[in-house]
Amino acid sequence: NLKFWADAGLIISTDSEVTDPRVIYDPTVQRWFASQVDFDAAATDPTLEANDFLFAVSATSDPTGPWHGFMFQADPDTGGFADFPTLGVDANAVYISGDMFQGQDNPVGAGLASIPKTDLLLSTPVITNRTWFGVLDYSQRGQVLQPVICFDGSSSGKVLAMGDIGNDSDPHSNIVMFAVQNAGVPGATLSPATSINVSPYGVPFNSDMGLPLFSAVQPDGTTTLQANDARLSAKVYAVGGVLYAVHNTEVNNHIAIRWYRINAASQTILESGTIADPDLDLFFPSIAANASGAVVLGYNGSSISTYVSSFASVGETVNGVTTFGNRVLLKSGTVSYHDLNEILAQLLDDPVVDSRWGDYSATSVDPSDPSHFWTIQM
Repeated sequence: NLKFWADAGLIISTDSEVTDPRVIYDPTVQRWFASQVDFDAAATDPTLEANDFLFAVSATSDPTGPWHGFMFQADPDTGGFADFPTLGVDANAVYISGDMFQGQDNPVGAGLASIPKTDLLLSTPVITNRTWFGVLDYSQRGQVLQPVICFDGSSSGKVLAMGDIGNDSDPHSNIVMFAVQNAGVPGATLSPATSINVSPYGVPFNSDMGLPLFSAVQPDGTTTLQANDARLSAKVYAVGGVLYAVHNTEVNNHIAIRWYRINAASQTILESGTIADPDLDLFFPSIAANASGAVVLGYNGSSISTYVSSFASVGETVNGVTTFGNRVLLKSGTVSYHDLNEILAQLLDDPVVDSRWGDYSATSVDPSDPSHFWTIQM
């Protein structure tokens, strides 16, 4: 990763590392867009320090060719640390967001920036006309912003977020939606936010972590997989004026998938549904759809008898009703997973720590043949 950014022209401190990659190919302009954040690898708590958004655009449609990179402070107002960066693109702009922290257990709001797309397509790209919207209040703009990806011009500047990603074990029932206005020029603004009522969703209290977090079981039974919370997963995808979004919820003591089709113009729910299994935990879902009504969900799944594996569910929308077929196994897991943090905790005789799994999943429509989809899970 550091070599990628060096090749893109960025000089990154030798004390820094980079994390949380996002990559989008935009077939309308035949360019790739990529982002990460940096952090101080030597810091006891990196989230107490300001960090940067790293952003790059490819020179051509070939991702192995030259890229042009940029670095800018994630939170220039209060010096917050951007975690879990997200990336979106449409006809007017590229959008970067991050969850801003001032200490590991102190999230303070969501940051958001927009970069005019025409500036990124210049022979020498620039980001000088970007707009920074500051650190946005969770209660007004929602938690973990997902700027919408739209290639057909049917949506512009839309941003979706959960009203609450699961800060407690209570049920929650709203999605927040707003738009970046005039994103293609300097001085973009934000529209008022709309709260969209949805069926209640919940995140269980995790007794090991002491937090409301999803925990996915696995066959060896010695530890669970930390499957995060109810944030919108991966990205929000728009086609034909409809936004497709997905996140996790709980059904009968298992992690399940909640999906939505939302009218981008009226900001109303067209349809939603839940995919659950009596034995499997299903987690870190992502979604994409094409103009013909095909919808694909990619996700992980595990149980006490199933190693964490990759799955997909394929659906079709006919007359406004989406029906998903049987779950498809893409790749079987072969062993129970234990990450370094859990192993170190056991060596130090600390309380049991869940092994971290996820967070990144992506499902995309093939730009050359929209009847084909690509999906990536850990």
